[in-house]
Amino acid sequence: MSMLRLRDISNISLASRTIFVRPPEPPPEVLWKDPSNSIFIGKTKIFHIPFYWNYEELTNPHLAIVGITGSGKSYFIKTFLTRAALVWNSNAFIIDWAGEYREWVKSAGGQVISLGKGSYINLLDIGGMTPNNRIKQVMRTLAILTNIEQYPEQKRLTEMAIEKAYKKANFKMDSIVQKDSAGNVLIAPTLKDVVEILEKEYKSGSYEYPAELQNAIYRLKQFTRPGQDFFAQQSTLDLAKLTTSGLVCLDLSGLPDETFRALAALSMLQFIKERMRAVGWRKKKGIRLFVVLDEAWKIAGEENSDAVMIVREGRKYNFSLIVASQNPTDINEAIFSNVGTTFIFKVKFEKYLNYLQGSLNFSDYIRGEITQLGVGQCAVNMAFTTTANFSSTFMIKKVIGEEPLVEYFLDLKHVLTEEERRDVKVAQTVSVEREELRRRLRMYGLNESQIEEVSSLFDKKNKHMDIVSFAILMQRYGLARNKITSLLKDLGVSDPTIINIFIKADFKVHSMTNKDIIDIILEE
Repeated sequence: MSMLRLRDISNISLASRTIFVRPPEPPPEVLWKDPSNSIFIGKTKIFHIPFYWNYEELTNPHLAIVGITGSGKSYFIKTFLTRAALVWNSNAFIIDWAGEYREWVKSAGGQVISLGKGSYINLLDIGGMTPNNRIKQVMRTLAILTNIEQYPEQKRLTEMAIEKAYKKANFKMDSIVQKDSAGNVLIAPTLKDVVEILEKEYKSGSYEYPAELQNAIYRLKQFTRPGQDFFAQQSTLDLAKLTTSGLVCLDLSGLPDETFRALAALSMLQFIKERMRAVGWRKKKGIRLFVVLDEAWKIAGEENSDAVMIVREGRKYNFSLIVASQNPTDINEAIFSNVGTTFIFKVKFEKYLNYLQGSLNFSDYIRGEITQLGVGQCAVNMAFTTTANFSSTFMIKKVIGEEPLVEYFLDLKHVLTEEERRDVKVAQTVSVEREELRRRLRMYGLNESQIEEVSSLFDKKNKHMDIVSFAILMQRYGLARNKITSLLKDLGVSDPTIINIFIKADFKVHSMTNKDIIDIILEE
């Protein structure tokens, strides 16, 4: 016969018994919103409740998305924007740093603007602003991208020359409407006109500090040289229509470097911010425009970027910023601390987990779950306008997208030690979402036929490939070893494992010809 005994139990011990503790999920009424006024994401991990995202009870409609390469971030963004267009008729403007969204936008019937490949933005277009305000924005952009703030005289000369260029083109400095006496819209000057004004001043020999003038000219000339004058020609796009044209991708991959890409992105954010203010508040439900910044660390991490201004003002205009990054610390605190929803896909590094946990204040249980996430799985943190008596961070079993999420797997078994193989905590494979892998290969220089061959090999092997064979294949395509190392690190492979991969790859390459590579991959 059993006996009941009374025992003293500490509060900590009692709290650890799940029978007394509410599982870390919001109640159904918080998760399950009206499908006609919300975006379906997926089902929760514990109770399998459908989660529909709606911003009306959140502090704002902005989203941060973090996670390692291949964890499903871009897949989520594509799914989210597709559904937002269907539910709210939302527009989307994607600032595409690496050309990742270009093909998807085309296939979805959207518009792709390829800077550096035939499209131009005139940096001095006023875009619904007064010339005086546009000058301030241009100077703020130059301050972010160059060291002009350290040279007050060069800054003054540049600002003065831009003002002269506007006046020479008959612009009224404090007016938004710019028309001539016949009612025709005036054509804005360009940076080439500004450089011409500065050069004329230099040639006159009358300026007291010619070295300062010469340096000011040199600073602007990097954007006006033939073949690099993407922002010094008349615009080939209608800035006023970009925020109301459905799905638009600004492809920056054709620009020569990060400075040019950042200049384009910062300028577009400035135009979008002014457009946001111009259209004003509206009562209608839903988001009017989603602005997407994916891996745009140069501008997402900058306090003076207009991305910060959109975050601060966007809610009242029904504008939303979506910022995504592998590294959450790349996102400026003014943005990260003010987003209403954070989607956390798999995060590998402890310092990033520490930053996220410290910022969002989730439990150690959630932290452990994040480290074990597979492709398409995520944690969600929501900041509500009122105090919540439930967990504001919870797990999504898997993002349910518009098309199946295809995962590729790189098998690590043969490069692990015997001890690692026996350890259940050591991953035997590295998984990556198919389109994310294709994007990465494109970034590292593979052409489309090579990328198709890689996909075909994965598909023939039931979505798996031995990681040593993958490294050999990359070498066959001409990738240098340092690039292969960077690619493997991007995919989450550790340094010791990478060393073992190259040792085994070297041994295997010595025993086969170039023709044998594909056959061996298929045989393994």
